Parts: sequence; C-alpha cells; structure tokens
Amino acid sequence: QVQMSESGGGLVQPGESLRLSCTVSGVRFDTYSMGWFRQRPGKDLEGVSCLDWTESRTFYLDSVKGRFTISRDNAKNTLYLQMNSLQSEDTGMYFCAVVAAMAGSFCRANSNYRGQGTQVTVSS
Repeated sequence: QVQMSESGGGLVQPGESLRLSCTVSGVRFDTYSMGWFRQRPGKDLEGVSCLDWTESRTFYLDSVKGRFTISRDNAKNTLYLQMNSLQSEDTGMYFCAVVAAMAGSFCRANSNYRGQGTQVTVSS
C-alpha cells in the first residue's frame, strides 16, 4: 500500500521560508518521478515543481522559479521542497504525488498516488 506523508507547512510572513518534506512508503521510491502540487483557494490543482526519477529533469512553475528548489533523498524515501521568498500568492494546500506526465511546460500528478497535503499560509 502506497503511503505519502507531507510535513513542514505553516503560517509565515511574506519573504520568509519553509521546507516541505514528503516521506513515501510502499513503492520503489527511487524509480518514480515525484512532484509537488498545490491547490490555492478557488483554483485548480497545479504542478509547482517536479523531479524525474533520474534527477536529470526538473520542472518549475514560472511563478516559483528562482525561489523554490525541489530535491530528493532516495535513501530516506523523501522528497523536499525548499521555498524561499514566500509570497501571499503561494498560499495553498501543498501535496506530493507521483508524476503522471512531465514536460518542459507542465507537470501532472497521478491522483492515485498523492498525499493528504500540508497547508502553507503566507500572510502578514
């Protein structure tokens, strides 16, 4: 049974940082492309950042480029998202998920393999 558990969300002020973690069990983590996705209030789920299983390809949403960094530790079955210079527009529920499809301009989640999410709120 696949389980994913996100942590690291919280309430921060604009300009501050957070580091999200996602621990995965039940699958061969090092053979899956993984990503972070978010659902902002009133918006559809969107791909924020994805990293393929070879760690040779990444995707970043334009609005987070230069501020967010995705990484993974296969020995710990854990995916990370370092988020710096957070803005109010980054507020939302963040999920980790197995990647269903990934290209230069998008990243799509496999909804069957997704965590419960961690809330990120950026507010002064």
